[in-house]
Order: sequence, then structure tokens, then C-alpha cells
Amino acid sequence: MTDTPLIKSPSMVDTFIPVLALVAMLATAVGYFGDNSSYGPNQIALLISMGLAMVIGLKNGHSWREMEKAVVNGISLSLGAVLILLSVGALIGTWLLSGTVPTMIYYGLKILDPSWFYAAACIICGIVAMSIGSSWTTAATIGVALLGIAQGLGLSPAITAGAVISGAYFGDKVSPLSETTNLAPAVAGSELFAHIRYMLWTTIPSISTAIVIFLVLGFSETSSADTNAIDVMNTQLAQQFNLSIFNLIPLVVLLAMAIKKVPAFPAVSIGALMGGVWAVLFQQELIMRLASEGSEAFAGNLMVVWTAFFDGVAIETGDAELNKLLSGGGMSSMLTTIWLIMCALSFGAVLEHLGMLRKLVESILAAAKSTGSLIASTVATCIGTNLITADQYMAIVMPGRMYKEEYQRRGLDPVVLSRTLEDSGTITSPLIPWNTCGAYMSSVLMVNPLEYMFYCFFNLINPMLAIFYGMVGFKIKKLVKGG
Repeated sequence: MTDTPLIKSPSMVDTFIPVLALVAMLATAVGYFGDNSSYGPNQIALLISMGLAMVIGLKNGHSWREMEKAVVNGISLSLGAVLILLSVGALIGTWLLSGTVPTMIYYGLKILDPSWFYAAACIICGIVAMSIGSSWTTAATIGVALLGIAQGLGLSPAITAGAVISGAYFGDKVSPLSETTNLAPAVAGSELFAHIRYMLWTTIPSISTAIVIFLVLGFSETSSADTNAIDVMNTQLAQQFNLSIFNLIPLVVLLAMAIKKVPAFPAVSIGALMGGVWAVLFQQELIMRLASEGSEAFAGNLMVVWTAFFDGVAIETGDAELNKLLSGGGMSSMLTTIWLIMCALSFGAVLEHLGMLRKLVESILAAAKSTGSLIASTVATCIGTNLITADQYMAIVMPGRMYKEEYQRRGLDPVVLSRTLEDSGTITSPLIPWNTCGAYMSSVLMVNPLEYMFYCFFNLINPMLAIFYGMVGFKIKKLVKGG
């Protein structure tokens, strides 16, 4: 007969050891490797910190098998995102080859003016994301094109990425088609459209302020645009691609599928397949240039298009900057991002399994005496969960579960909690390099989160406004007694 080992709850010291170790190693990784920290150093920091947490778990009576199972379950949470990431990589590759992205860049350079480009980028992404309910799809399609237009206009990639993400997350946040917009009220116990209406009190002032800031930044950069350089880029695009409005049909089809609520993975995959077909139909000259010398026409076409799916495209124009703009994509371009996401979710899963996350929240809740401090604590918990678990869904579900009873006990309507979860859990996720959303945005937009995060004005302002409303008691809805 064997005695079952007694499992002890983690102490605050136990809890802080892996968290502080992670913070220290991530800071060191950024210091040593800079923009390349997400290409391996951050992953090692997450795995070592996870190892420290597991040693503490063994000390407290947890078995290795249990913790290993928690890691496997944590990784399983990312599998849906992994499939979407792979399909997005394929889509970018085939849309570059088909001329879909170059066509958007070409017409965008003709239409958009540097003085209001940042604000326009934010608004365009906001409208698209609101229509389809997906910040990820918006960034991978419209966002990629806008980054290309910014390069042609001589504008900052970091500010452009900030405008794209600000608009995309605004639209995603207020769209009834969005997964997170449905998840937050489901966790908090509020009604979807009541939740959306209540969010507008913090969301509209935040996005309006962001657009004004983008306008100011745009007007200050007007002189940096070179009309001749724009004309040269458009000429080079026309030389490389058969540019036509028909090249935009894959984009229209993808947006239509998103509006019809087709799941992201099949919708993006169909968009990628259409890109491959469109490349064969409209970019024969380009494909033949990219094909191996001496290969048969059919074999050459097949190899180039096939390669675009798994390894993207590499187009040589004679201009190094334009080469970078028109080259990339493919499923292989997403593998480092997938590696980062799996490591981050494994670390978060171990901390949750060992009770360390709950320990942190309990200590925060004990200090939250007023409504303002409760909302501030919720915001801090959501951001902390985004940092530790690296997943925006976890940053909504976990704090929502943990704070729901406390909000009810204090007589606060469930919409207060659901709004706060979105004001912090949803929109801070792309600001964190190792979070699923931050890693995704970095891979798609090719701008490091440490560069664009300071220009995601909507994502920065909204959580602060939520805390301010809580502190002053503005638009904090109380439960109706007997209702």
C-alpha cells in the first residue's frame, strides 16, 4: 500500500520564482538579441521558467505525469491557431504571387496621401474588422497591403503597424461576429448586444483619440514622401505583375466568407487556394521567370505555385527594398511563431495547473476594496494573464471566472465585468511579443511588437480609460434590485 502524496498550495514565493525568472530572462533576451529575441531566445526563457515551475510543483507534491499532461493540454489550445497561422502563411505567399497584394499596394499608392495615411489605415482596418469580426484576417490581408503602401510613401512601418492593429482590434472588439466579443459576455453572464452597447462608452473615445493622434503624426510626416519614388515603385510593380482589378477577387471572396461566418481556417485556406489559381490565370509571365530554366511549362507552373504555399515567393526586381516587400509568405514563415506560441502556452498551462495563477489573483483581489480598484485589478489581471499564459482567450476566461462572483457580490451588472475583460484582455494581447496575437502580428506585418506597441494608441488608451471610469464612477452600471 502506498500513500498518496499530499499536494501543497504554492506559496507567494513559489509563485513569484518562475514569473520573475521569466521577466528577467525575457529582458535579457531583448537586451542581447534585440528584434531577434522572438526567434529562439524568448522560447528558451519560457522553457527554462516552465522548468523552474515544474521543480516547485514536484516539491509541492505534484507528479511529473500530471504536469506533463497539463503541458500537452496547454499546447492543444494552440492547435486551432496553428492551423490558421499555416493557412495565413500560404495565403500571403499565393497572394503575393497572384498579384493580389501588389494590386492593393499599386492602387493604394495612387489613392492614399501621406498626410492622412495613418488615420486612413486605422479607419479602413476598423471597418473591415467590424464587418468580418477578425483582427487576424484584417491584418493578414488589408494590413499587409497597407505596410507595402507605407513603404512606397516613405512612412514609418512601426506607426503603420500601430494604426493597422488599432483599427483591427477596434473593429474586432465591437463586431458581433468576433469570437472574443461573444466570449466575454458568455463568461461574465451578460447579453451580447448589451455588452457591445456598454463597450462603446470606452471604445469610441479611445479610437477617436487614436485617430486624432494618427492624423497629427501623418501631417508631421508629409514632407517625407517622394512623389518620384512612388511613381518608380508603381512602374516596377507594373513591370513585375499583370495588375488588374480582377486580382482583388480573392480578397472579396475571403471577406464575403468571413461575413458569412465561415470558420477562419477553411476561409483562409480557400483564399490561399484561390491565390494559387489566380496566379496561374493572371501571372503567367512572372511564374515563367520564377520557374527553373529548361523546365516544362506545366511542371514549372506547378512548382512555383506549390512553393508559394509552403515557402512563399522570392521576387527579384533589382531594388532591394522592393524585393523585401514582394517576397515572403509560405507556411514555413510561420514555424518560428508556432514554436513561440507552443512554448508560451506550455508555461502558462503549468502555472495554472500548479495553482500559481490563482494565487496571484487572490492576492490582488484582497487589496481591491473599492469599485475603481476592483476594475483596475481586473485590468491588471487580464494583462498579467496575457503576459503569462500568452493567450487572449485565457486572458478573458480565467479573470472572468475568478472575478464574476466578486462583481455580483458588490452589486455590479455583468456588463461591467464583460466590458472590462475586453478593454484589457482582448486588446493588450498584440502588444506582447510572445503572446499568440503579438507573435502573429509580428509574423504577418514583419514589424517587431517592441517597435509598434508604442503606436497602438487604441490598445494603450482603452485599458487606461476603463480604469479611469472605474475610479470616478462614470458609466458603472449597478444591478437592479429585484430585476
